Amino acid sequence: MTQERRSIARWLLGGGFAASAVSFLYPALKFMNPPAVPEASVNEVPAGKVQDLKPNSGKIVKFGSRPALLIRVGQTEFRAFSAICTHLNCTVQFQETTHQIWCACHNGFYDINGKVVSGPPPRPLEEYDVRLRGDDVVISKRA
Repeated sequence: MTQERRSIARWLLGGGFAASAVSFLYPALKFMNPPAVPEASVNEVPAGKVQDLKPNSGKIVKFGSRPALLIRVGQTEFRAFSAICTHLNCTVQFQETTHQIWCACHNGFYDINGKVVSGPPPRPLEEYDVRLRGDDVVISKRA
């Protein structure tokens, strides 16, 4: 009978310990793995005014939940690309001195057309269309 009580006590203590551990670990695991949130699809965004961007310069623009890179190549020519490097998803930037798009994470370079020049990026940047509506610059996804 004593042996039976001890095994019941061990079972209760072990079960209580296991329940406590689960009650502490479950919320922590749920916090580290957040639920998937559907992203609103964005096909077009205003990127600013023409006069805000001088020739041979670039700026990062929010394109939905992702960044886009708008480059003013000349007086009337604009280009836009996804600002997400195709290597490890770092944000790229335009370097005015070299006229190239640069990823600082692993020193990857793209040319003014979004094609890989050097470094580890495996693919060119995704290109967007740029339209002028009066003084406004509008970036949109290619159809």
